[in-house]
Amino acid sequence: MRSLDIGSTGMLAQQLNVDVLSNNIANMSTTGFKQSRAAFHDLLYQNINRPGSSSSDSGTTLPSGLQVGLGAKAAGVYRIHTQGTVKVTGNELDMAIKGDGFFQIDMPDGTSTYTRDGSFQMNENGEIVTIDGYTVSPSISIPDDAVSIDVNSQGEVIVAFTGQAAPQTIGQLQLADFANPAGLEAIGNNMYMETSASGSPSTSSPGQNQFGTIEQGALEESNVNVVSAMTQLITAQRAYEMNSNVISTSDEMLQALTQLR
Repeated sequence: MRSLDIGSTGMLAQQLNVDVLSNNIANMSTTGFKQSRAAFHDLLYQNINRPGSSSSDSGTTLPSGLQVGLGAKAAGVYRIHTQGTVKVTGNELDMAIKGDGFFQIDMPDGTSTYTRDGSFQMNENGEIVTIDGYTVSPSISIPDDAVSIDVNSQGEVIVAFTGQAAPQTIGQLQLADFANPAGLEAIGNNMYMETSASGSPSTSSPGQNQFGTIEQGALEESNVNVVSAMTQLITAQRAYEMNSNVISTSDEMLQALTQLR
């Protein structure tokens, strides 16, 4: 009885769907988080009568044939890189990207990672770093005697000093972007890594070449829509229940067969 296997594939598919939705909801307060979506394919079909095959000696053909589907399977999970809400924090080292692009982060092993999380801090050397202490690239060091830090929309880092009327530009933030951001590999801690699917990064100053701009004193919130996520979760739960009902119904049909005398 095919329906037993078909129902089980449907339950496995909806279980993955619930896993993805649960992760989205769990990260609804994660800075710069991008929600994921599970995509599914139908499985191979059993061709009992292939469409277009001959149905008589006179040359007539079957207009639709007889095909039976064998269930569903997971095709992939991809991220939706839409803009999250920008929330003002007032912290001078918090930075939000409004538009396309990622901050570039230098890792201890020499590799580069990318993030939308602009909740930066300063380390013991005055360098701008992530919460985990990884250096923002290109490296920018804030002098000890700086009394204020300003970052304009084009990513220029400007500091003021006591006794000096004119502030000084001490660095320039650069953003990276990819032909296919959905192809980036999420490695946790709000970080992504380049893959062959994402393509090589292109870099530019904020506000140029269709790159986003920087807003200082603000952070980009998660792009998870809680109402939509909960609705999708309820739909996935009901789909899981319906597939389990398919298995229960199939079991009852088999039980009826075994009781025939």
